[in-house]
Amino acid sequence: MTASIRMDELSWPEYQQKIAQNVPVFLAVGATEQHGPHLPLGVDVILPTGIATRVAQEVGGIVAPTIPYGYKSQPRSGGGQAFPGTTSVDAHTLSLVLRDVIRNLAYHGVKRLVIVNGHFENTWPMTEGVDLAMRELHRDGIDDLVVLRLEYWDFVETATLDRLFPEGFPGTALEHASLLETSMMLVFRPDLVDMDLVPSDGPAVFPTYDRHPVDPDMVPKSGVLARAQGSTAEKGNWLIDDHVALITKAVRKEFSL
Repeated sequence: MTASIRMDELSWPEYQQKIAQNVPVFLAVGATEQHGPHLPLGVDVILPTGIATRVAQEVGGIVAPTIPYGYKSQPRSGGGQAFPGTTSVDAHTLSLVLRDVIRNLAYHGVKRLVIVNGHFENTWPMTEGVDLAMRELHRDGIDDLVVLRLEYWDFVETATLDRLFPEGFPGTALEHASLLETSMMLVFRPDLVDMDLVPSDGPAVFPTYDRHPVDPDMVPKSGVLARAQGSTAEKGNWLIDDHVALITKAVRKEFSL
């Protein structure tokens, strides 16, 4: 039918044939979350899916459908739940969804799985989901699945960050809807970016603690936590090249590809 690397574009016999060859499967886990007035709600789906796809192309893998809902947006890393369109799930829900997907992939013969996180708040619920799946698979006598769970933003050269932030990198959490994500979106989906709407009400200044109930005035009104001015596709390619090369290296190492 097709030579696609997308799982959802393959017939089941085509998928079965590829899995029998022990190819790695890539699963992105994102979120539907506000990213300021200049970016779409699907940034945390588009970016990890795009990176997972490029790495899969490098290693001959398959890309499973992305999980589009993530754990609740937090003020200090995503602006928070008050922004319209931010549609999230509880930590337990996300863990169970990931558990179920992993189990099904393993039951059908997947032995190499790479889970690419695209949403800062997903990290620990995802870790729990992997742990639950591995325990249940072990219970069922399936012990040959190897899972790599990673945050794509960790795979970047220090020299690249120095080029992007000569005055110092503000940190991944504050880079929500800012220079990094905007620049990469200008590569993957420039049609969804409106640079004329980039706000100038940041950067956010947060205390080193969380307050409940959340004070809405602690978050910039735009939802952008740092500065997105100066974002370009060229800068996006610097980042994407690093992410793809370094994740590919890790996948080849762990799976002996």
